[in-house]
Amino acid sequence: MKKELLPQEIRTRVAPSPTGPMHIATARVALYNYIFAKQNNGKFILRIEDTDTARSKQEWTDEIITDLKWLGTNWDEGPDIGGKFGPYKQSQKADVYEKYLKQLLNENKAYYCFCSEEELEAKRQDQMTRGVAPIYDGKCSKLSSEEMERNLAEGKKSVIRFKVEKKKVKFHDIISEEVEFDMALLGDIVIAKNLQTALFHFTVVIDDYEMKISHIIRGDDHLSNTARQILIQEAFGFPRPIYAHSPMILNPDRSKMSKRKNDVALASYIKKGYLPEAIINFIALLGWNPGTEKEIFTLSELEKEFSLEKVQKAGAVFNIQKLDNINGYYIREKSIEKLTELCLPYLIEAGLLEKFANNQKIVATGEEITKLKLEKIIFAYKERLKKLSEIVELTDFFFKDKLAYEKELLQWQKMSDSEIKESLLLCDKILDELNQETGEWNIKKMEEVLFPEILKFNLQKSYPENNKGFVMWPLRVALSGKKASASPFEIAEILGKQKTLKRIADAIKLL
Repeated sequence: MKKELLPQEIRTRVAPSPTGPMHIATARVALYNYIFAKQNNGKFILRIEDTDTARSKQEWTDEIITDLKWLGTNWDEGPDIGGKFGPYKQSQKADVYEKYLKQLLNENKAYYCFCSEEELEAKRQDQMTRGVAPIYDGKCSKLSSEEMERNLAEGKKSVIRFKVEKKKVKFHDIISEEVEFDMALLGDIVIAKNLQTALFHFTVVIDDYEMKISHIIRGDDHLSNTARQILIQEAFGFPRPIYAHSPMILNPDRSKMSKRKNDVALASYIKKGYLPEAIINFIALLGWNPGTEKEIFTLSELEKEFSLEKVQKAGAVFNIQKLDNINGYYIREKSIEKLTELCLPYLIEAGLLEKFANNQKIVATGEEITKLKLEKIIFAYKERLKKLSEIVELTDFFFKDKLAYEKELLQWQKMSDSEIKESLLLCDKILDELNQETGEWNIKKMEEVLFPEILKFNLQKSYPENNKGFVMWPLRVALSGKKASASPFEIAEILGKQKTLKRIADAIKLL
């Protein structure tokens, strides 16, 4: 693969449009640009492309800024912090675009097109019927200056088209390598609705030039756009940036991830409880192969090891199980104090907790729960968590006075109701004899006193001798109301003796 000679100053950018939540693919582009800039002592720029005034909203701009900060891809210049090459919102640069549009018009490299939509559609249909590529035939490029001025004076609806030179455009892409497009198959492109409303292909070229962007790293859905933009650069005599187009993100069936069919908003993953370090790790691997079996990378490690040359050309499959596994790893790496802090908002939002009081106690169903107890609850499920939002479903029973579940859930294998009842009565008797006040209400002591009794119970009932499920399963369900949970002794230690015995009694009543 060809090795690019780097410009004196590396300047990269991410340029989202604030027309909705930020796409996970945009987050990946931001990460790649950020890392590349940091690796080369360069600058990373955030630009907001909001020329689509009908769909662009400030709330989406705010969310983009919030999400990128959450991700940790902090920029050196942008709409919120400024910089010497601003403004960094396209809606604030209409006068700049107008200046360059006028230059192209004056140099006869662009022209006003007055063809109606109906006329253009009729031409397209005719071309397709004749087996010809449906491109604009350049009719208005042949208008005299008098005709053009007259049409403009009359207020005739128009757009501004750029004259596309009918040649082959070749460029080197760091990822896609050598790329070529035949511009004769394109036709003259629309670059502005009018002098005050420039469009994407035009504004991108102007912005990248004025902001001194050295490298354009973006998704390969823009690969075909590059040839158009190169022609506009050449029309102005601008230097050509170095390009790198990352592969498309695909579903497991290799179909394209889309806003219509998939959960693609970064904000959605944040809300579900994915950690920024997990998202960074995961999206870095969406197309990039480090060349080793290593899959866990911190941001600082990525800054050392990431390489655009090792990004694949083929589409990258979005594997949610892999993301969950990576997120689970980073959750387990958190201290219990930090993990409790991260889980708390989910428990409050679910109505299981009300608030911290003096940062020490929380209220749940009228009961004050100490911070230490909450940390014990979180610790019991730390190994099971794949995302923070799961803490609600996993632990909700700790915060309730009474559980609701079907009595069939208490059954282990083919136990009868009476056998289940005997099992629970055994637990009630043995655990009731433990003295909580002398510090004996703990997992170790419970195992010590109950396990020998389970062996006797199994022998009495002719159950398999080492199968603890005939006692442990009903006990665990009685305490949690769930098919899967932490061990019953772990739950009992957190609940305390009084609440444990009450739940066993409730289960017996249910039978």
